[in-house]
Amino acid sequence: MDVVDLFLTVGFWAATVRMATPLIFGTLGELICERAGVLNLGIEGIMTIGAMSAWMWVYQGGDLWTATLFAAMVGASFGLLHAGFSVYMGLSQHVTGIGITLLASSLSYFVFRIMLPGVTTPPKIEPFAPLPIPLLADIPVLGPALFIQSPLTYIALSLVGVVAYILYRTPVGLAVRMVGENPMAVEAQGIDVFAVRTGAVAVGSALMAVGGAFLTISVFDAFYFQMINGRGWICVALVIFASWRPGKALLGAFLFAAFDALQIRVQQASSSLIPYQFYLMMPYLLSIVALIVMSRRAAYPKALLVPFRRGER
Repeated sequence: MDVVDLFLTVGFWAATVRMATPLIFGTLGELICERAGVLNLGIEGIMTIGAMSAWMWVYQGGDLWTATLFAAMVGASFGLLHAGFSVYMGLSQHVTGIGITLLASSLSYFVFRIMLPGVTTPPKIEPFAPLPIPLLADIPVLGPALFIQSPLTYIALSLVGVVAYILYRTPVGLAVRMVGENPMAVEAQGIDVFAVRTGAVAVGSALMAVGGAFLTISVFDAFYFQMINGRGWICVALVIFASWRPGKALLGAFLFAAFDALQIRVQQASSSLIPYQFYLMMPYLLSIVALIVMSRRAAYPKALLVPFRRGER
């Protein structure tokens, strides 16, 4: 099967949608944080602990929906920790974010080992089953690819519109965007910049954790070490690719997911003369090229990475 034939198969596009889902959650979460002026490099660790928390909740007898909510709460708590250091104390957002990643990832592995000390093969759970949308699932090609997916995939796709509406059509969204552009003007209007930024980081981190949870309760049905595999860092790059816009973030997530799905299928169909590592790096190389091309004119939030100190001008 050649590359052109791959693009015509339902399986390829279904896999693309499935692989894009955690990226959509993570990218939207990072976008909300950065729109408020806070770079959240804790995303890799937050997605990891979200994946572990949701899986452990279900493994201990909880249901899938409360597992998703629990993962979101865990992610939000790490977002509040990040905001405590970077927003209220004004410490380096880079250092704080990397610290959150190291803490959340290490804590995930620690809790897993404490709860399951003698386990060598991660136990499996019953994940979300694909949920066909009546009538829409019967559309040729598009139906099986887009409308027979996990419920969390439908939520991720819906959130793109919800986040865009809130950011551009509501007073809350205006406040979030303004604290990322001109927090002094926001303070002059009597709005608490610290509270808005903290809320944005908490909500964004919750979405990141749900993106990690998707992997364990919708795809792999188990928690594995290193399962996030750099997806968090890709989400940070996708925010830049998207010029901090939700619609373009969706496009970027699908683009990277398509590259990833393509490399898997090309790797399976090719000869063994080419090392498999070449195919593994293909989506990352293609994403870097797309990032360079699309982000040259990106208008970033003016107060991104700039600590706000009340009363200063």
